[in-house]
Amino acid sequence: MSKSNYRDIARLAGVGTATVERVLNGRGGVRPELAEKVVIAARSLNYPRTLPDAHRGLLRIEVLMVRPETTFYRRLSKAFERIAATLDPLVVVHRSFTEEMNPEQIARHIRSTDLPRAGLILAVPNSPLIKAAVEAVAAQGVPVVHVVTRASEKTGAFVGIDNQAAGRTAAWFIARMARTDGPVVALCHPIYQVHRDRIRGFSDYFAAHPGPITFEWLGFTRDEEHFSAETLAIALEKYPGLVGLYNAGGANSALISVLRRHPRGRDILFVGHELTDYTRTALSEGIMDVVLDQAPEAQAQRALDLVLRRIGLTDVEPDPSPIRFITITAEGL
Repeated sequence: MSKSNYRDIARLAGVGTATVERVLNGRGGVRPELAEKVVIAARSLNYPRTLPDAHRGLLRIEVLMVRPETTFYRRLSKAFERIAATLDPLVVVHRSFTEEMNPEQIARHIRSTDLPRAGLILAVPNSPLIKAAVEAVAAQGVPVVHVVTRASEKTGAFVGIDNQAAGRTAAWFIARMARTDGPVVALCHPIYQVHRDRIRGFSDYFAAHPGPITFEWLGFTRDEEHFSAETLAIALEKYPGLVGLYNAGGANSALISVLRRHPRGRDILFVGHELTDYTRTALSEGIMDVVLDQAPEAQAQRALDLVLRRIGLTDVEPDPSPIRFITITAEGL
């Protein structure tokens, strides 16, 4: 097979051969969006040249997340950092955080055109403002991938676990492992669709399997430690015979602290999400019974694979199935 040449690259990129020559020889004077098209075309045709230094880092993939103080998002951010270090120097992965409860700020960041983007990866909540911003950016041709939760239901690929299945799994464990019969409560952060999906799966399981262990109450925690602790305290007072607890969201450390102090804390079958230092210790102490970890490292890899496929830097089509969540007990630590 003959090697590709300037004409082949120009035809694929939709530019003239003079533009191709300027980009590949680092002469400058080419708009960033055209230079990006030329580089992508050259890479996809395996053009036998080292990319000029002037164009290294030309493809900027932006990752926008929330809550850097949480273990889950720190793990997710670190995973993007590690994977980025293995990519072609052509690609720069820029990670940033924004305020979870400020949809206006999130929408402005998504719409920002300060720097050109080859792709946008989002791990942010959904709201009408954010959804509109995502759809506006996608309409401009920027590949959008949602990680963990969807900021728009109809625009962009989604990378995450099957959250309804996670909720059903939590219910299955509680129904099978609870020490005695009685009421069960669940907690979640309702601004996230994925948390609502988990609760739907949890509720559906108990509705389909009626018995002496029953799902009685749902509390909203905002994934904030003080509020989560207060919500669990209310549940313990409301249901003194509580036998099961499912936390579909975060702030597990606050719930663990409440259960440690409560005289019945170790009698309650507790299922939560994400393996952290807190949950690992709680499993070993018998405060928690099951942790469902949604493997943020696998989500970061899949999200970057999707963007790289969209911009032509790989021919491999990523697996479209949900990320497998990992079930962890004290015996698996």
